[in-house]
Amino acid sequence: MAMAKKLREYLRDSQVTFDLVKHPFTVSSSRIAEQTHIPGDALAKCVLLRCSQGMMIAVIPSTHRIDLEHLDWLFDDHLEFADEEEITARFEDCDPGAVPPLGGAYGMRMAVDEDLVLRRDVYFEAGDHRQLVHVSGEAFGRLTQGAFLGIFSYHA
Repeated sequence: MAMAKKLREYLRDSQVTFDLVKHPFTVSSSRIAEQTHIPGDALAKCVLLRCSQGMMIAVIPSTHRIDLEHLDWLFDDHLEFADEEEITARFEDCDPGAVPPLGGAYGMRMAVDEDLVLRRDVYFEAGDHRQLVHVSGEAFGRLTQGAFLGIFSYHA
């Protein structure tokens, strides 16, 4: 599969400069970072969550784990991890497990860990398991504008 169609259109409509980084097939973010020589803290990982208002995306560095209890507190809501069926249904143009961290492309609310918007460069899944999208940290900030920003993950 190539870059997800909705992602491609969102990047084009946002007029953001990006490049694609190809890598051998893998589903592990730590292996992707290793194979591409990208710092794991600069690789954004998307976590799909269920909440009282539907679904939302939480975006954290790939080297981190989400602190769901803290996120519950920040949103004053009960959040749960979405199941595989929900993820597949919502991201039909993506390979399973290769979800891009841009809620705007999919009409979803987002929470972005502050560590990512402070990065010089940010990389994320292109919707398949063979390439990453690379944008500047400033461009990533524009792409995630309107998202909740906070600290809700910890280094694993």
